[in-house]
Amino acid sequence: MPAVNELNVEGRPLVGIALKIVSVSVFVIMSSLIKAAGTVPAGQIVFFRSLFAIFPILAMLAWRHELATAFRTTRPVSHVMRGLVGVFSMGLGFFGLTRLPLPDAVTLNYAQPLIVVVFSAIFLGESVRIYRWSAVAIGFIGVVIIALPKLTLLTGAQGMDAGQGIGVIAILGAASISAVAMLLVRKLVTTEKTATIVLWFSVTATVLALFSIPFGWESLSWKQALCLVGAGFAGGIGQILMTECYRHAELSTIAPFEYTSMLLAIVIGFFAFGDVPTLYTLVGGLIVIGAGLFIIWRERQLGLKRVAARRFVPPGS
Repeated sequence: MPAVNELNVEGRPLVGIALKIVSVSVFVIMSSLIKAAGTVPAGQIVFFRSLFAIFPILAMLAWRHELATAFRTTRPVSHVMRGLVGVFSMGLGFFGLTRLPLPDAVTLNYAQPLIVVVFSAIFLGESVRIYRWSAVAIGFIGVVIIALPKLTLLTGAQGMDAGQGIGVIAILGAASISAVAMLLVRKLVTTEKTATIVLWFSVTATVLALFSIPFGWESLSWKQALCLVGAGFAGGIGQILMTECYRHAELSTIAPFEYTSMLLAIVIGFFAFGDVPTLYTLVGGLIVIGAGLFIIWRERQLGLKRVAARRFVPPGS
């Protein structure tokens, strides 16, 4: 997420929304390319995704004449910790992605904002009241509806069914670890530029992914290598577009369009992989989306109240 204190919101919401939708589309394409590469080891996917994401990011920084200072920081340990957490999240997420239908994998990732609310209350002491707690609870019901039919490995299923069950656990684990990464980013954005955070993460993740070589990397076919390289570039481009969209409109205006990824995942999943979303995925996904939209709306309302409170000047002061 971009650093709030460095963004100059230009008040062009349609441009911001368009950039958000394009960034979401690029990230779904990234996921599709990873899925098309087959069951490549997760650490190997993380390496390609992180390494080749660096190139479009460096190109953007060079174009903005920010390359010389982009890597400069006084908090290298915090960046490495964020990278370590992010690598585990990506690894689990990519593992789950290779074992689940694309719509299911994308929709289960919507659990992450719900977990962020919970972790923010527990670890950061943020005030979360009954409205948001209710939305989180309802959202988790939606997650259970999506996940439960696939958790058949707990009843002794074999083969593909067991693989999908493990995939669900991996995706939900990734969402939980990603929520921790978001808390670390919240602390970093108070002193660091967005470009610095993104570049440090990509470089750190690339290096850390190399430590997974002893656990077994595969010889890739040209098709697999092309898919993974493309996924890396897509990830970097998606990150740039996501950062840019927040320069044109407020977070509360843009955030709901994150959920357009479900529609795109259904379309690509059907035509590229023959994935047909189940009724559980559709119903559960709509419940999670509804809960997420309510949390966004509630955050906006609370933000407006905080702004009004800061502007209020008591009579006679």
